[in-house]
Parts: sequence; structure tokens; C-alpha cells
Amino acid sequence: MARFEEFRGRALLFLFFLFFLWFISFSVRIVFSPILPIVEDEFAVNHAKASAIFTFLSAGYGLSVILSGLFSGKVGYKRTIAFSLGLLGLLAFFIPAVHNFYLLYFFAFFLGFAHGMYIPSVIPLITEYYAEKNWGKAIAIHDAGASSAIFATPLVAILLLQFFPWRGIFVVYGCVFVACLVVFYIVGTEVRIHNPARAIFRDIVRIRSLWFMTVIWIFGAGANLGIYAITPLYLTKELGLSIDYANTILSVSRLVSIGVAVACGFIVDRFNLGRIMFFMVIITGVFTVLLGLSPVRHTGIVLFFQAFFVTGFFPVGLVAIARTFSREMRGLATGIILSSAFFIGGGIMPWLLGVSGDIYSFRLGIAILGVLTMFASTLVFRLKELR
Repeated sequence: MARFEEFRGRALLFLFFLFFLWFISFSVRIVFSPILPIVEDEFAVNHAKASAIFTFLSAGYGLSVILSGLFSGKVGYKRTIAFSLGLLGLLAFFIPAVHNFYLLYFFAFFLGFAHGMYIPSVIPLITEYYAEKNWGKAIAIHDAGASSAIFATPLVAILLLQFFPWRGIFVVYGCVFVACLVVFYIVGTEVRIHNPARAIFRDIVRIRSLWFMTVIWIFGAGANLGIYAITPLYLTKELGLSIDYANTILSVSRLVSIGVAVACGFIVDRFNLGRIMFFMVIITGVFTVLLGLSPVRHTGIVLFFQAFFVTGFFPVGLVAIARTFSREMRGLATGIILSSAFFIGGGIMPWLLGVSGDIYSFRLGIAILGVLTMFASTLVFRLKELR
């Protein structure tokens, strides 16, 4: 296929469509966060059980990105993404029928599974569509879809809750996914990688940088999605704020992070990638510790700066993956790293923070997560490919 050599016109139009696909698929995965206090009250469960929804989401996501990394290159990246969109739409229509809390775990697992097919397919797709000189910009603009979803989803939830019960929110998402599937199937071009996946898997798991990168990503995801998942519970149940006010704080704290994500993509094309990555992770750790220690009146400010830095990590981290691994390994490497990161960082850590909230306080768990994130930042210097 012909690459987009210039970063304008059709190249930008298609990229912004991919941005929206990432935005909407990420949004449906995290929408449980702003509605979690309502779900917790309706089903009369504790913080740990409610937060465990994110564990099942992340377990499904983790399994999916591994399988997608292994097989999507042979099946076709376009087909994999199309299947992901269709399954997300189907699940969004089914979730409103759930009236047993434990069935939410079942649907959360498959929602995560459907969502997980997307990113290991779209990163190789982007690197095939766009010239290498534009990878940083293209990946950063695309990844800003996640930052935008993290900012917008609480506001979307507040808006839709004015017209629908929490179940109706998923029906709206289902309709959007159907429309996206039709458009993507028409405008997308298929890309395949034909190298045997087993040989690649044996080679890639022997690369030390894969495991260093994975640990860094685990704490990056924990400091971002782990904190994001429990913030409405923390603000409403422990600090006594209203759910609308808590979701507004959560959303506003993510406002500037959209611009940070895009700016980082332009920066990594000009400056040392490893140093930028280290700086983002260690400062994220510092502000995560402060989030657990700060008084209530400063929580919103600290949350804002914590989100500012942690959001910048993700486009930088994706570019680091693209530059560390070869074309044949890129999809599988993305799958292994992201599956581990989002299962542990985005799934296990929210549950552990929920347990901390039940046993002692959310504050203690948040502060410990921040300290561990600071330690993880030092692993950047072990990534020889980024020197």
C-alpha cells in the first residue's frame, strides 16, 4: 500500500477518524468509573467488589491484546479492528439487561476483550500508513483519543444521566459503534504481516527490553487508569463530595492532558526519547504520592498536575515500543506490554486501591502506588534501544 508521505489532507482526515475510534472504544471501557458510585449503591456492594469491575475489564483486555498481537497480522489489521468495533457495539446493547451484579463481571471481561483487539492492530496500521518521520506525531494524535476520552467521559456521563438511567448510557454507545463500524469498513485499507507468529514470540520474549518496558507501562497505567477508576469513589465515599462535583473535578483534571499528549508526540521526534520518558514517569510518581498526602482542598489541584504528566507518558511509551521492536514484532510486542500493563495497572491496582479504601483509606494505597512508580522510572535507563 502507498504511504502518506505528507502529513496533511487525507492523511490527517484518516488519522482523526482513527482518533475518534480510539476515543469511543476507550470511553466505553472507562465509563464505569464516573457511574461506579451509582452502580455500587444500586447493587449494594462494597468498594472492593465495585472496583473489581475494572479487574475483569483489564483481564479481558490483557487476554485480547496478546491474542491480537499473535494473530491480527495474519488475519488482517482492518478485519481485527472491525470485529472489535462490532463486538463492542453488541456488548453495549446487552449490558443494560444485566440485573445481577456478578453478571457485570462477565460482561466487563468481554467488553475489555473487545476493546483489547484495537490497539495492537492500530499501531502497526499507523506505522504502515505513515512515513517513519511522522510516527511520533501520528501516534501522539491518535493516542490523544484516550486522553480526550478520559477528560470527556465523566462529562458525557453527567450529561446522559440527565436523560437516561446509567443503563441507557450503554445503548447510546452501542449506536455510535455501529456507525463507526460501517464507516471504517468503507474507508480502511487492509494490512497484513505474514511472518509466523510462533517464531516471533520465541524471539521477542527473550528481549530484556520487553520486560523493562512492561514494568514501566504497568505503573504508568496504574498511575493513570488505576487512579482514574477509583477517583469518583474516593471523592464521594471518603471525602464526601457529590457525584456530579466529583466527576467534574475528575474531568477538569484531564482537560489540559489532551494537549500534553499531542505535544509529546512532536517533542519525541526532536529530543531524546529515553530522557523524556524517564521525566514523565518519575514526576508522575511524585504527584501520585502528593495526591495521597494532600489535604482535601488541594486534591483537585494535585490531581490536575498528576494527570498532566501521566498522560504524556502514553504517546511517548507507544513511540518507544515502535522504535524498540521491528516491523514483524511490533504488533505482538504492543500486545504483550499493553496486556500486562492494563491487566495489572488498570485492573489489579484499582481493586487493590478499593481494598485499601475498605480496610484503611484510599489515601494510603495511592501514596504507595506513587512510590513504586518513582522506582519504576529508573528502568528507562535499562532500555538500550532508547539511548
